[in-house]
Parts: sequence; C-alpha cells; structure tokens
Amino acid sequence: MTLNDDRERLLRQYAAGEITWSALRDRGFENYAEVLAELGALGLRYPVAPMEGPNRAARERGRACIREALRAAG
Repeated sequence: MTLNDDRERLLRQYAAGEITWSALRDRGFENYAEVLAELGALGLRYPVAPMEGPNRAARERGRACIREALRAAG
C-alpha cells in the first residue's frame, strides 16, 4: 500500500464517520482545509455529527439561521 493509498483509505474512513479528525491529525494530516479539498477530489463529503446530545438545540438554531440567510440571498 502506498502513502497515497493509505491517505485515501484514511480519508474514506473519515468521510464514513469511522475515524475522527484527531485520528487524521495523528496520522499526519495537519490542515483541515487540505482534508476538505482532498475529500472533494475523491467525491466525498465531510462527516456530519448526529443531531443528538446537549448541543442539539444550538445546532438546530444555527442551521435555521443559515437556511434563512440562503433564502434571503436568493
């Protein structure tokens, strides 16, 4: 397995929610913008945390604000 294969495997695991950002950092990923770019190049999306736990209400309010701003921008 080459370095690029290992990197792609890690990115795929991250996109699937199997490993965390801290696990990527431990494996040599230093820049989150770079991770996002590489995910995009692979046709993958970043993982989204489940809507549960103590921050759920705050996350829902934030999402509502973003939706409203997008609607207003048109």
